[in-house]
Amino acid sequence: MITIKSEREIELMRHAGMLVSKMHQYIKPFIKEGITTKELDKLCEEFILKNDGVPTCKGFEGFPCALCTSVNDVVVHGIPDDTKLKNGDIITIDVVIGYKGYQGDAAWTYAVGEIDQDKQYLMEHTEQSLYEGIKMAIPGNRIGDISAAVQKYAEDHHLGVVRELCGHGIGRDMHEDPEVPNYGIPHTGPLLKPGMVICIEPMITFGHRDVYIEDDEWTVRTLDQSPAAHYEHTVLITEDGYEVLTPRLDEEM
Repeated sequence: MITIKSEREIELMRHAGMLVSKMHQYIKPFIKEGITTKELDKLCEEFILKNDGVPTCKGFEGFPCALCTSVNDVVVHGIPDDTKLKNGDIITIDVVIGYKGYQGDAAWTYAVGEIDQDKQYLMEHTEQSLYEGIKMAIPGNRIGDISAAVQKYAEDHHLGVVRELCGHGIGRDMHEDPEVPNYGIPHTGPLLKPGMVICIEPMITFGHRDVYIEDDEWTVRTLDQSPAAHYEHTVLITEDGYEVLTPRLDEEM
């Protein structure tokens, strides 16, 4: 069931979203060659707890950590471990933070040191595909308008659009209705109404779109081992447009 949030709920989600934004800004300077993904997770969990948030991912369906840390060909749900980042890697940091029972959710892909042109291209156009989708998140449009905009932009730039994973509604729970695919047909799907809050999150590959899940039942990788990027915002549908609840605080990220 798709829920319409009250003004009180929206204000709590603004706060949760801002915590997510601040956490991303906090962790960026630590994303360097030699640090482990487990160390990044520890830093972020400490930041979340210090700021009266809840690391919602930790314990969710058995997930062991506060962050998803997805490196290179990992699309999503990478589990933090003792793997050290290397110069030339890309890593997606995906986090959900709860505040007084309501959630904020955002993912960003970061470069580790100097990356090659292919990875730069992938990151640039995956991020732009997110904003193409967000432009469609206005009352009177439908979910399919968002989905089609993401797909068209990514495929126009010869990138793979992962279809097994999608965005979602958000509120008290991390994942609520409706699903928000990254491919689709304009003017189809649920109607967007003021007070709806959704997560739009393109998961895009530099090669073929096919993926597989590792034996840990979490880590999703590209089948052809091509790099993947993932960008996500929590977005409120307003009376006359949209509001990004997880604003990017450092445009140099």
